[in-house]
Amino acid sequence: MGLYGVFLALFYVSLSSAVRILTSPPLNCSQQGLRCTVSLSKCFDKEWLKVKEYTPSSPEDLKVSMTTIDDEAGQLQPVLAVNWTIKDDGSIRYLIATELQLIVFSTNEHLCVRYSFKDRLPMRNPYGNKWSFSANMLVLDPGHMYLVSVFNIPKPEMGHSHYDVHAQVEVPDCQDSVMKITQFCIERGSLWQSNISVVAKRPALTVSFCPDPLCEEYTVIVNCASIQNVDHVFKANQTNLNVTFSLDKWPKSCCQFDVGIKPMFQQCGQDCARHQKTLHICPGTPGVAVGDEKPKQLPKPLQQTPKVLVIYSQDHRLYRDIVLKLCAFLQAKCGAKVLIDLLDANSLGMVGRLPWLEWQRRQLKNPTDKILVLCSPGVQAKWRAMCGHSRVTLKEDLLSPTNDMLTPSLNLFLQDIHQARMHGKYMVAYFSDISGEQDVPSVFDIAVKYKLMRHFEELFFGILDMEKYQPGLVNRIEGISGDEYFNCPSGLALKNAIETFQAYQLEHPDWFERECVHSDEELVSEASLLIDKQQGPPILECLPLMRDGPSVCVCEAQIRENGSSVQVLTPELNPKSMLPPVAELIPEVNPVYPLNLSYACPSSSPQSVLLAEPVSSGQKWRTCAVRHQGQVPVEDEEEQPSGLQDSNPPCPSMECSPLNPISQSVEMRGDKIVELNSGSDQGYISKVPSPLGAAYKEDPLVALARLQEELFLQTMDSSDSGSQ
Repeated sequence: MGLYGVFLALFYVSLSSAVRILTSPPLNCSQQGLRCTVSLSKCFDKEWLKVKEYTPSSPEDLKVSMTTIDDEAGQLQPVLAVNWTIKDDGSIRYLIATELQLIVFSTNEHLCVRYSFKDRLPMRNPYGNKWSFSANMLVLDPGHMYLVSVFNIPKPEMGHSHYDVHAQVEVPDCQDSVMKITQFCIERGSLWQSNISVVAKRPALTVSFCPDPLCEEYTVIVNCASIQNVDHVFKANQTNLNVTFSLDKWPKSCCQFDVGIKPMFQQCGQDCARHQKTLHICPGTPGVAVGDEKPKQLPKPLQQTPKVLVIYSQDHRLYRDIVLKLCAFLQAKCGAKVLIDLLDANSLGMVGRLPWLEWQRRQLKNPTDKILVLCSPGVQAKWRAMCGHSRVTLKEDLLSPTNDMLTPSLNLFLQDIHQARMHGKYMVAYFSDISGEQDVPSVFDIAVKYKLMRHFEELFFGILDMEKYQPGLVNRIEGISGDEYFNCPSGLALKNAIETFQAYQLEHPDWFERECVHSDEELVSEASLLIDKQQGPPILECLPLMRDGPSVCVCEAQIRENGSSVQVLTPELNPKSMLPPVAELIPEVNPVYPLNLSYACPSSSPQSVLLAEPVSSGQKWRTCAVRHQGQVPVEDEEEQPSGLQDSNPPCPSMECSPLNPISQSVEMRGDKIVELNSGSDQGYISKVPSPLGAAYKEDPLVALARLQEELFLQTMDSSDSGSQ
């Protein structure tokens, strides 16, 4: 372990500043079910000279990004985050290692991190997933571009299938808001606030500034009329440093003094970034104040309000927000009238894209009216598509009501761009923090390219057809330069929008590929996922509460208003019935046989039982009568009307027969009980004497029940006698 530690320390020192290795936590690649070791090299392996008959497949699913973490000393460092997986095919049995290679484009420096396996890998890990590996120990330097490659060992022979997966990653420089607070940039003066002030008072010119705690030596350089004077100064525990130059060292005609302060930080030496300041001392210089710390613009109203037609590509919703914030800054701070499709969607929807563009171009008649083209990756991709490459469709173009405005704009304005008289009409710019010069199409190579917001002041001078630099003076417009534009509300909103999109690009290096779609269906599917994720007020649906349970039957007693007759209904519910049950109980009284007192019911006789089945609505009513086998004896059978015999024929035991809806009633008249068949057309009435006599009076309902029971028992006894 001691030799390995010495080797690692020597290797760490030998590396250039573009690639470094974090020493904490210790390098480890072991996983559950896998023993693995980590080694560092210069990417040279003697095993490459040996011919391998079988080699593993290449890795897959390479994901590369840049992030910041704290090192063992608690200092913020930009590191490379890499993830990849191993294919689960048969070639995994020949896999002995997997290797990560990092190449620095500017220096062609190589560094390899190898994960060597001590055991043969199974097809998948113990969790049933593909074997995956990651690395986050490589420290990157701001302002460099790297090539990341991953391949499996042993490598295939020359001419075989590709064996690696690779990707590029670009680290922003120290001007970036995220990189500015890393230890690398702090040690090079990214947080240094110089606060330079220059005062010219005959016969001396005094330069004052604040030093940085990490830098001891500074070089102050003053230029005027190609004459340069240099002085060195040391901090020596001072909080403010002053350097004085004699104005006699320059001709009296010198008006503009350019002051630069070069710090000598230990990590950058002579290559540290300079801080500069410009001072005009000649009286009567137009456009600036004399001898002030900051040149201020003298009030000079514009003769005509310039119009600016903005052409751009909707690469992303955050980029569209930047464009809108720039238009607001042009109108609020610069007093220009901005023409853009997003602010005139109604007119564009009525007349169409090409007529709207042609109408806007005809309005740009004055020399100060310009067409500003904001270049971005989408502009370059759409220009290549016009030149024959594959078509590019962006999500925001499909979602926007104006659709793609860049392609028709290029088709319409292309014939004017290369005309000599139109060179000053078209202006090309790009946001240097989120785009690059590689995003400018080749058709604009003859135009001046402005970096926003660093060159915004020069851009606005171009809009006004004025020169910033003139013999003996420099024109300035206060509040719109790259160091001052964010001091107003509209400029601050623009700066925040740029930083937001810049942070999004760092988090998603493949953001532009994500914004490209191949079909409208793909956009619809992605939009549905976004709609599902949107948060909003809940949608409530009121549903009636359905209670399941047995059916409910309501039976009401029907009382005939014809004397003292009473109808008794005793329903029995049938829970199995699907429809609301209806039951009708019709007491059957033999209308032709007189009461025989010899058939009295003994006390030991069983109680009579009458069952009524519920009848569903819509069917014929049925009644069930419980009878013994055989016929009821009839005394005067020949006197019984035939109609009555046909209307109610005898039915077998427990058999149901159809019955016409005929209601029967029992009427008590004095000491007589008379059964009335109100539903029959026979008009037959039978009078039966009461067995209790006329002296005994009781409740009519009780008497009716007793009479029914006695008649029923009498019928059964008669049946038994007949059978004997």
